[in-house]
Amino acid sequence: MFSMPRTTRTLILVNVSVFVLQLLTGNLLLALFALWPLHSELFRPWQLITYAFLHDPNNLLHIFFNMFALFMFGRALEDYWGARRMLLFYLVCVLAAGLTQLGVQAASGVQEETIGASGGVFGVLLAFAWYFPRQRLFIIPIPIPLPAWLLVSAYGVIELFLGVTGREQSVAHFAHLGGMLGGALCILYWRTRRRFTY
Repeated sequence: MFSMPRTTRTLILVNVSVFVLQLLTGNLLLALFALWPLHSELFRPWQLITYAFLHDPNNLLHIFFNMFALFMFGRALEDYWGARRMLLFYLVCVLAAGLTQLGVQAASGVQEETIGASGGVFGVLLAFAWYFPRQRLFIIPIPIPLPAWLLVSAYGVIELFLGVTGREQSVAHFAHLGGMLGGALCILYWRTRRRFTY
């Protein structure tokens, strides 16, 4: 754990710490820190960031897969960008995912709160495929390694299909896509400036 770059390590530790706090306090944190629809009395602006540090306390796989992906792919990006740029990118993806989710909720009339780091993680996946497109990755149950660009593109198509068809309604598929879009726009912005200025 402590051999990981600073930002990736900190994000994982904060997520795990908040998850433990959720286990101890039940749903106490949801009202203040989950992302509630705009028309809800519980909505607060800071929830556009804080929702990403909450996970379903009844589903250990929810946080496990998010943190595993952040561990696997965040390290390479942080080594490439540095700690501050990695943190900025992650938060941009989280914000973009949250804004996308609010838009979808407003259009559909959904009343439920949103939690989870998946929007930020999907942005990290996109960035990894962007900068390391030929890196070979294994995914169960496919027995052969696939290039990162193909695997992440497939994830994006699947998320779009599931979102449009309304399958797995308990999963914020459009938020995942929003995280990827936010990540892409962030990278393109950085490229047009030709250098980082943070």
